[in-house]
Amino acid sequence: MRKIALIALTALPLFAGFFPQTTHTTVSKVSNKSVVLGNPFPVNGMTGIVIHNYGNDVEAITSRVLQNNAGKVTLLDGDIIHHDKLPTINTPVTTGDKVIGGYLYNNILVLAPNAQIYSEITSSYHKTWIHPDLFALFLSESGDSVPTKENLKAFAKSYQVGLIYIVGHEGAKLLDPISGQIVGQKPMSHLPQKGELPFFMRLENIESGMFSDLFSSKQPTDYYKIMKSL
Repeated sequence: MRKIALIALTALPLFAGFFPQTTHTTVSKVSNKSVVLGNPFPVNGMTGIVIHNYGNDVEAITSRVLQNNAGKVTLLDGDIIHHDKLPTINTPVTTGDKVIGGYLYNNILVLAPNAQIYSEITSSYHKTWIHPDLFALFLSESGDSVPTKENLKAFAKSYQVGLIYIVGHEGAKLLDPISGQIVGQKPMSHLPQKGELPFFMRLENIESGMFSDLFSSKQPTDYYKIMKSL
């Protein structure tokens, strides 16, 4: 089947517990900038994609949607997945379009206080883990020195990241970088009193991140304060 999309739109796995379930549904009604889904997303704050079928086995991602804190599903303007070699898609969302809520939620970037916690997390779940060094490189190119909701959103779009797994003093939380909202939380024990910066450490032979010079005395250097702000 020919697809006008960045990734093959195959069925995504379901998550349980801490991780919200990826939801496959359809648009049952469109009204201005909002839509009604056949089945709602399991957690408010989740985003998803709308897929239109043009016939002749041609499909394309035409829009993103957000289920906000009131449970209402809205269309996100100007937020279609972009590709330089593909034409801009202006197809309006229509009744019957497919929707995948929690699209790419299996692709996760972890922000952890040290290499041990990072290793414990990534070895506990069967996910596609996006290496933090990629985010470090992204920050170095953008000129930022610490993670923010804005640069995490930009990174997620560039590297097809669905969730940010953030370890803070209060435990772990899952950030949907597109909506900027928390979609999962759980307690964690045996965390270090202080997190190591930079958080994007290589985990084998290099003790600190390759972009440690990004951190200056003018920038916040308390790992947990930075994570709390996300």
